[in-house]
Amino acid sequence: MLKENNTMIKIENLSKTYGNKEVLQIEELIIKNGESLGLVGNNGAGKTTLFSLLLDLIQPSSGRVISKDIIVSESEKWKPFTTSFIDESFLIGYLTPEEYFYFIGELRNQNKADIDSFLANFEEFFNDEILNQKKYLRDLSKGNQKKVGIIAALIGNPKIIILDEPFANLDPTTQFRLKKILKNLIENQNVTLLISSHDLTHVTEVSERIVVLEKGKIVIDTPKSEKTLEELNTYFGGEE
Repeated sequence: MLKENNTMIKIENLSKTYGNKEVLQIEELIIKNGESLGLVGNNGAGKTTLFSLLLDLIQPSSGRVISKDIIVSESEKWKPFTTSFIDESFLIGYLTPEEYFYFIGELRNQNKADIDSFLANFEEFFNDEILNQKKYLRDLSKGNQKKVGIIAALIGNPKIIILDEPFANLDPTTQFRLKKILKNLIENQNVTLLISSHDLTHVTEVSERIVVLEKGKIVIDTPKSEKTLEELNTYFGGEE
């Protein structure tokens, strides 16, 4: 079990193989309590696979993920303090946004009044396109589905939040508003945030540490600095 002070997530010798193809191989990765980690890499780098292993959506071929002293593949005790939004498959298409928020609230011991009060904080982000529209989730645009999924992941004061490509399908104004929300979480609520994005600018703005995956392996793991974005652009641009 974990002995390190202030460790929220520890990955040990974690791998995932499909047939003869190894898609992830991470010897060790330690994420501290309250840390915001940005995960970047090209398509097929292993980002979603890593997040799926962190959430016990798939089983590792070897190794383990430990979350607050709990091995996630062996116990469900990590679930009450962990939330995520990976893609639209997390939603329930035949519910309205309100019904979905209340459903998630019940899972996290929040009543309707709690949820109504919580949702009032995100009126600007919703932009009059989510609540009171009398639409099912399946009938919303991809961007609006993402808005619902992201905000639902914030219900119940989670300690770990995992978001896969949260800026995709959002218009520029909504991306800006989302960055404000995430920065507020990091600064004021002691949340451990793991976020992946193809947009290097967005991910560096909301993360204090950047991890780059390539072919399932960590090739860069660095604290954010003033030069991080430039270095990432150089790395992915193939410049010398």
